[in-house]
Parts: sequence; C-alpha cells; structure tokens
Amino acid sequence: MAGQGTPATALLAKRKIRHSTHPYDVSPDAPNYGALVAEALGVPPERVFKSLVTEVDGALTVAVVPVTGELDLKALAAAVGGKRATMADRAAAERATGYVRGGISPLGQRRRLPTVLDSSALAYDTVYVSAGRRGLQLQLAPADLVALTDATTAALAAH
Repeated sequence: MAGQGTPATALLAKRKIRHSTHPYDVSPDAPNYGALVAEALGVPPERVFKSLVTEVDGALTVAVVPVTGELDLKALAAAVGGKRATMADRAAAERATGYVRGGISPLGQRRRLPTVLDSSALAYDTVYVSAGRRGLQLQLAPADLVALTDATTAALAAH
C-alpha cells in the first residue's frame, strides 16, 4: 500500500495544491490515537486534525477538529444552522466518504459532505489531516483545505 495515492492526494495533485504526505505507524485502536500520531510525526498535536463524520439534523456533516480536543456537538450544529448534532453511524460515514475509520480524509470523499473546520487551524501556516488511509497524513495550508472542501470555520473544539 505504501506509495499508492488516495482520492485525497489525487485531488491535491490534480488541483496543483502544495502539500506533503507523512507516513506514520500507530495502531488505530491505540488510546489517545491523535496525540500518538502527532508524536510519530514530530509535530505539535494542536496542528494535527481529525475528521469526524457527524449528523446534523439528519444530514451527514464533517467536523475537522484538533486531535487535542473533543468535538463540541452544539457548536457544530450552530455553525451549520442546525438544531442537533450527533456522531454518525460508522458504516454510514464509511459509505459516504469512501474511507475507513481512522483514515477518513476531509478531501476526496466519495460524496462531498458539508465541512466545518475548527477555526484554530487558521493560526498555522500548515496543518495535518488524514490523507485517506490509516498511517498517512497530509500537510497543507488551512486556506487550501477550506477552499477544497468549501468549508466554513467555527470554534468546534471543547478542550
């Protein structure tokens, strides 16, 4: 699998977006997975973001938040003008995105879902998100992430 592209990396290449890929070796079942990924990459954990597929008023929505915090579901619902947000069913998330849990990228999803990026990402020149496969992260500018996903930004992380 190493070296094979993903829909996320293909999208970045097609659009000629500056990015880099970073492989890592962390068990997806490890507790504190995100912090371990940041450690394996040698970057501050607040620059590593996880993509969580949620349901807001019945519609699948992607929340991209730092691995250092938990998703504030009320803040997510408010950010997209909804009333109630919950975590999406794993099978529904995998079906809609085309990715498996632990490797869901906000980019190159099978079905383009509404996306909200935690506003803390905007403080960094680059951030890390899943490249669409367990064991592979993408580094790119948050502005490019927003542009490619048509994301809105909001304070989503409860620390």
